[in-house]
Amino acid sequence: MSQQYPQQPGGDVPPPPGWGVPQQGWGTPPPQPPKKSSTGKILSFGCLGVVALVIVIGVIAAVAGGGGKGDDGKADAGKSGVPSAASSSRPGGSEPAGKPAAVEITAKKASFTKSVLADGDAYTSVSVTIRNNSGKKVSVNPLYFTVTDTNGTKHTDELGVDDKQIDTVDLSPGENISGTVTGKGTFTPKYVTFTEDLFGDPVRVDVK
Repeated sequence: MSQQYPQQPGGDVPPPPGWGVPQQGWGTPPPQPPKKSSTGKILSFGCLGVVALVIVIGVIAAVAGGGGKGDDGKADAGKSGVPSAASSSRPGGSEPAGKPAAVEITAKKASFTKSVLADGDAYTSVSVTIRNNSGKKVSVNPLYFTVTDTNGTKHTDELGVDDKQIDTVDLSPGENISGTVTGKGTFTPKYVTFTEDLFGDPVRVDVK
């Protein structure tokens, strides 16, 4: 039943405010959701494309470089960090060949020169020359030398028994000194070992 409104003199009465206007929730369809923009998807696919392109370029560069190998497919020599024959140690020192050892020693057989301190003649002497090629002083003492014979027996120096015994000195850079190192007994010397201060790095040289 429709609502009746009294007629007013002079014409029709306008409907009350909101009359005939559909209200939300009363049969009115819900508003359409805004359409999603495709810009995000485009950017996402674009980033993936850039990453894939970088990976492909990296693979091509690795293949073109050959993994650090030469034209014959073998790894380049001298790049593995393994020392070559040119960098091996020299006799009488621990420095590479082509560079003087910090302490350079030569040794050769020598005749025993008896001193007043010698007890008989059963001694064997070796003449040694030691040179300081380092930038600091090197201490030399007969006690820093040992002589090893062909049987593997090590002989310490017998102090004062040979008149030509090597002196106790400090060698400045570039200096050298010669003298004998003498072991007790008669034997065939094979090599001489010098150890500065008895605690340094030993330097060994064959007896010529």
